[in-house]
Amino acid sequence: MNEFLARKFGALKALLLGIPPTEWLLAGIVGVVVWAALWILRDLIASHYRKYSSARNPTLIRLLAYLIGNTTQIFFLAVALDVVQEILTLPDRVQHLASNTVMILILIQVGLWAGRAVRFYLEMKELERGADRVFAGSLDIISFVARILIWALLILLALDNLGVNITALLAGLGVGGVAVALALQNVLGDLFASLSIALDKPFVIGDNLTIDAFVGKVEHIGIKTTRLRSESGEQIILSNADILKSRVRNFGRLAQQRILATIRLTYDTPSDKLKALPKLLENIVREHAQARFERCHLKSLGESSFQFELSYFVQQPSVNPMLDLQQAVNFRIIDELRRLGVDFAYPAQLVLIDGQRPALER
Repeated sequence: MNEFLARKFGALKALLLGIPPTEWLLAGIVGVVVWAALWILRDLIASHYRKYSSARNPTLIRLLAYLIGNTTQIFFLAVALDVVQEILTLPDRVQHLASNTVMILILIQVGLWAGRAVRFYLEMKELERGADRVFAGSLDIISFVARILIWALLILLALDNLGVNITALLAGLGVGGVAVALALQNVLGDLFASLSIALDKPFVIGDNLTIDAFVGKVEHIGIKTTRLRSESGEQIILSNADILKSRVRNFGRLAQQRILATIRLTYDTPSDKLKALPKLLENIVREHAQARFERCHLKSLGESSFQFELSYFVQQPSVNPMLDLQQAVNFRIIDELRRLGVDFAYPAQLVLIDGQRPALER
């Protein structure tokens, strides 16, 4: 019986790593208290985050309040575990394992903090810029690339602390990276194309584009694809790499857009009314503040009509729809010509019939 109890006691002592149960109990209580205190503190700061998020406060204070409010349980566990291992006298092997665990957990939290800090900075810039379509299109791409760099750096730092020779690892990754790059060249091509779009900004969200045979408004610029919404309603999804290889016509940055109109009048229109028509059309165009008159001439003597060409520009077509202005000008032209008693011409031809006068067909 005594031998059985001795074996059980030895097994329990080995399980407790030679540390008295009272020390384990004390360390456990302290760890739970530290973990609970950090959790309560985090929740108190998060509940008052709106107070610190006001633009009147310095940016650093707002950032610290934001990061503390977004601290995860991973950090609480790491701090509690570090406190517990300082209280207990652990064997070297267990002490080393616990230290590495604490280090990894803290690095994970640092990575989360860094990602949140990047997001905070980008959102702050977005608020400062207001409805900036250029920045909105680059936001997700910049955030994605920043997170990749942050986590890659933290992984290398963790491996270095774990005793891994990262110099040799980086050399090996360089060789293997070539093979990976060849296997994923299409995906990487789209990724670098998205970076080119974000940095060079050939178009932004809201621009109207013509890309080869596709026409639509930019809805989303992603890591791999850009999405357009066509006039007929369907969504067009194009690879970023294919877009940069194509000829892109961006109508979203038009400072002005030309409208050419041909007005055909019958050959029985009096000369004085023909001579007055260019000035009349110029005055009609100038009635609209968003239009800029260029010219109006009797361009040609057609087969069945006098042909006047009117040219004018729509100022800021993204704000002032071109078709609305063109329609308003056309209605005014119709009203004025009807008031003057001038008729529009339409295609006509003379038909000669034997023994009869020529008949005019329209």
